[in-house]
Amino acid sequence: MASCFRPLESAPFVRAAFIGRIPGVDTTTDRSVALQRLAAPHAELMRAAGFDPKRLATAEQIHGDTVARADHPGVHAGADGLITSVPGLVLGIYTADCAAIYLADRRGRAVGLVHSGRTGTELNIAGRAVAALHDTFGVPPGDLIAHLSPCIRPPLYEVDFAAAIVRQLQEAGISEVRDDGICTGREVASYYSYRVEKGRTGRMLSLLSLAS
Repeated sequence: MASCFRPLESAPFVRAAFIGRIPGVDTTTDRSVALQRLAAPHAELMRAAGFDPKRLATAEQIHGDTVARADHPGVHAGADGLITSVPGLVLGIYTADCAAIYLADRRGRAVGLVHSGRTGTELNIAGRAVAALHDTFGVPPGDLIAHLSPCIRPPLYEVDFAAAIVRQLQEAGISEVRDDGICTGREVASYYSYRVEKGRTGRMLSLLSLAS
């Protein structure tokens, strides 16, 4: 993992990781082929970080605003965000300029992981995820910690959706929101950038689970 990004280091009860660009893997192709090539190294790095790849739950990621409850591994169709209260179930979000939003309950009841780029931010999927954690698992927004992954930013992108996400999370009631300000487009040695690499690139993998 070439990335220096370390998500949710201060959050109790969770295991979180972020897999950046993987050297030596040719990802100058379309998304599906790139993910196939990255599958084995992603699984190896997951195991090294203490995650079970067989327990990975991912979202289909259609740039919408649906947040799904994940109780089992596999792809959750139609969703761009996942929430769970199942210890050891690994939530995963793939990104290459969009942001992954890590959400952790300080009391260890549930976690959430959300894909939010320009469209998802316009739809306020971050706010929907906070509401879903409250409505589904009874987690008050004030008990949540949020952390944004590296994503593309101005001037390499015309919209500062990261700043908008931070505002949305704060407006939803989260007081501890962290954004390290890392731009994927400026650091392509460590991160994949859909914009800079003109769509022929790999995907980073954000990972989050309740400690089991």
